[in-house]
Amino acid sequence: MAGRDEDTLQDLSLLGNQHTKYLDQYSPDVLEPIDNLHSNRDYFVKFNCPEFTSLCPKTGQPDFATIYISYIPDKKIVESKSLKLYLFSFRNHGDFHEDCVNTIMDDLIKLLDPRYVEVWGKFTPRGGLSIDPYCNYGKPGTKYEQMAEHRLINHDMYPEKVDNR
Repeated sequence: MAGRDEDTLQDLSLLGNQHTKYLDQYSPDVLEPIDNLHSNRDYFVKFNCPEFTSLCPKTGQPDFATIYISYIPDKKIVESKSLKLYLFSFRNHGDFHEDCVNTIMDDLIKLLDPRYVEVWGKFTPRGGLSIDPYCNYGKPGTKYEQMAEHRLINHDMYPEKVDNR
């Protein structure tokens, strides 16, 4: 299989840019989509972000998490550097854990219109309590909608070893 040609990369502004600006405010506009060259098949793309940080909206204290994003793309995939900068933009963003994971999922749905996506945040404990919100989405009217329901219902049936706390 031949690689990507320059035409498929022309809209990318962040990858290879030596003057990256690290945003300090929530910025969904930094996300960049790329054409999925394998839209003829289902496959998962998984991102793990073990250094996610946001702020408590009430106290301003930092919250730390590992964010897991898994999705089955349709016509577009997300460029990974733009995703990294997007997740970094939560650093000074005040929101509850549940809001952060749902916002991330909503932004990816808006950007990519994926077949399926799930976002799981595993936040380190504060005050002796950890919070691990999970959300998912399957394209309505497709088998992915049924997949989302199944994965949500069975989400934490077999919890894996948690090693970030």
